[in-house]
Amino acid sequence: MEDKVAAPRKTLSAIDGIAVVVGIVVGTGIFKTPSLVAANTGSEGAFLFAWFLGGIISLIGALCYAELAMAYPHAGGDYHYLSRAFGRQVAFLFGWARMSVIQPGSIAMLAFVFGDYLSQILPGLITPPLGALLAVAALTAINVMGTQIGAWTQNILTVAKVVGLLLVFLVGMAFAPSLPVQEINPSSSHASFGLAMVFVLLTFGGWNEAAYISAELREGKHNMIRVLLWGLGIITVLYFLAGLAYLKGLGLNAMSRSEVVAADLLRQFLGEGGARLVSFLIAFSALGAINATIFTGARTNYALGRDFALFSFLGRWKEKTNTPANALLLQGVIAAVLVFLGALTRQGFVTMVEFTAPIFWLFFLLAGISLFVLRRREPGIPRPFRVPLYPLIPVLFCGTCLYMIRASIAYTGIGALVGLGVCFAGAVLLLLSRWAENRRARREGA
Repeated sequence: MEDKVAAPRKTLSAIDGIAVVVGIVVGTGIFKTPSLVAANTGSEGAFLFAWFLGGIISLIGALCYAELAMAYPHAGGDYHYLSRAFGRQVAFLFGWARMSVIQPGSIAMLAFVFGDYLSQILPGLITPPLGALLAVAALTAINVMGTQIGAWTQNILTVAKVVGLLLVFLVGMAFAPSLPVQEINPSSSHASFGLAMVFVLLTFGGWNEAAYISAELREGKHNMIRVLLWGLGIITVLYFLAGLAYLKGLGLNAMSRSEVVAADLLRQFLGEGGARLVSFLIAFSALGAINATIFTGARTNYALGRDFALFSFLGRWKEKTNTPANALLLQGVIAAVLVFLGALTRQGFVTMVEFTAPIFWLFFLLAGISLFVLRRREPGIPRPFRVPLYPLIPVLFCGTCLYMIRASIAYTGIGALVGLGVCFAGAVLLLLSRWAENRRARREGA
């Protein structure tokens, strides 16, 4: 009898896919970034428009990823598209950036959200950097030991997230008085719509993970469109309503000065008990997001170690605990270093956004360009879904990525410089690796 190779089965419905996308995207950012968006828009109209625009931009990008995901279904996602379009060198740089910048930066970013809200629960005992460091160390250790968080745990964390958002919306809309329309003087607040969009699109980040479920969707061509349209539509509405609640309850000026905007909203109308309740829900939700990011990031690093000899130590799997222990430990160390960097700048979350944003948008741009390259280079590949209005939609996506690269560099500080420096170090490592391989080949040939 011929052995059959296991492959993903098409078991997911459109509703399942929508739930996955909403669950991934709606993270802890909406409890942190609205104050940063308020500080950089300058008016209530611009603040609300930024969230609407974020949904439109995300949908444009998602349509491009839908074509790539359905033409090239692969667990590697971006890594696979970039490898096919530009070769192993560019794929290596993406893997390096994901290992050293994108994933550890995201872990540290989420850890600072956890630290900010934990400090509201335990004032005087925990500072935001200390809380962030404890979260990174504890969850990395748990993963190294092989402990697996079951589906029921993730469901509980998702419920905490949704309950927190609903609580914020209900309090903001039902109990808060209507405040007069407010504006912030751009000259005094250093308002920048470009930087505001960096924070908005960070909050929308994660929709590209839909690429990883394309092979498991029933009626993939039609259901992928439903998943993207409904998923991003629901997310945009949730974020818009949360923004309205913050505006109604706190006003633009108070919101722009808040470090823990959701807790401040509930503190104002439900007292310290309400603030601590929502802080607990958000901190609990952040732990789930941190753990998921640690888990997926380590697996990507393991794959990089398997593909490139330079990082072969990452490609070792610890059989006893069933974990890529080396990949987890290196990732944890890098994330801990980034927590210290954020603590030194005294703007932990913002510094981590600065650190990751330019690199994130650079590789998003390359993924968009890969759509053009692969359509021309591999015209015979079946494409169950094609981007509508091609090439207009991909051009808009690439143009947005260019704008976001410029915005994330022009309006950010030391974090962006460190992130770009780390990415450049990856290019140097690649050159040294190729030089060493060529030298070894010449010796063997001699």
